[in-house]
Amino acid sequence: MDNFLLECLKIFVAVSIFYVWVPRYFNIIEEFKQYNYPDYLRDIVGILKLTFAFMLVAKDTQYVLMASGGLVVLMLAAFATHIRVKNNYKLFFPSLSLMLINSLIFYMTYSA
Repeated sequence: MDNFLLECLKIFVAVSIFYVWVPRYFNIIEEFKQYNYPDYLRDIVGILKLTFAFMLVAKDTQYVLMASGGLVVLMLAAFATHIRVKNNYKLFFPSLSLMLINSLIFYMTYSA
């Protein structure tokens, strides 16, 4: 049962990141402009998130640990950005929830 839950969480996170960073990329462009972040930072974050999303569904435990750990750090940065610009909870909830889910993925993978 734990393995099934872990796989479901990994797929959920990977699909969520893909959805936000590919079909909804124009929203990302506007968000990064709003936060006054440079384009190169947006591109680096996008490359890292998509790479980690693909690594997350790998069967290799080391890839999953690197991916979930990396996503925790990126989601923590996103959450901090939302707090810094004083966004309401609707805008920072996704980064907070994905940070917590990736923490759980990391824990479940490491303790398995």
